[in-house]
Amino acid sequence: MKSLCIAIGFLMMSQLAYSQTRLYNNPDFDQIARDHKIIAVLPFHTSIHLRPRQMREITAEQLEIMELAEGEMIQYALHAWFLRRDKRGSLKVDVQDPKKTNILLADAGISVYDIEHYLPEELAEILEVDGVVMGTFETNKPMSEEAAVALKMIFGIWGKTNAAMINLSIHNGADGMLLVNYNKGVSRSFGSTPGELVNTLMRKASRRIAYTRG
Repeated sequence: MKSLCIAIGFLMMSQLAYSQTRLYNNPDFDQIARDHKIIAVLPFHTSIHLRPRQMREITAEQLEIMELAEGEMIQYALHAWFLRRDKRGSLKVDVQDPKKTNILLADAGISVYDIEHYLPEELAEILEVDGVVMGTFETNKPMSEEAAVALKMIFGIWGKTNAAMINLSIHNGADGMLLVNYNKGVSRSFGSTPGELVNTLMRKASRRIAYTRG
């Protein structure tokens, strides 16, 4: 049964390059975010769908370590993207340092696997921010250098990620209201690093994010 689930997951991942982009923007985003001062980017819940043969060569613990690394890489890449907007003078809010975000979450006993069990407003209160950026990431080959090196050592996987699906949401910290949701499937054309993925993702989404307008 486990092998069947893995095979199904891999089949789903092979279709991601053809997935349609879906973007929702709250029409009141500008008004709601007008008084926002600081936001936090959370680590993304990541799933790496390897082939059944590849899964037999690694342990569940090794896979979990790779997924955690991928999730934090996306988090830091998004934080860097916001900082670049800040440097250009087009960012209207401060962005909490991801290290502080992760420490506050850990102090509250919240791991990346627990995030989905908390309301966005609860997370915002813990982090003391006005908005939270969170989401999920699925891929059939990891992008972080550490994970890629580990997989190459085990069974020769290397090169760019073939397909990935990212789902990003921004929520109002006061009441958890959804402000933006962006779901996008991408192929190997987006590049091989979290930064390249985020740039591809945010190129379109940035036009709908009130924090980066003007």
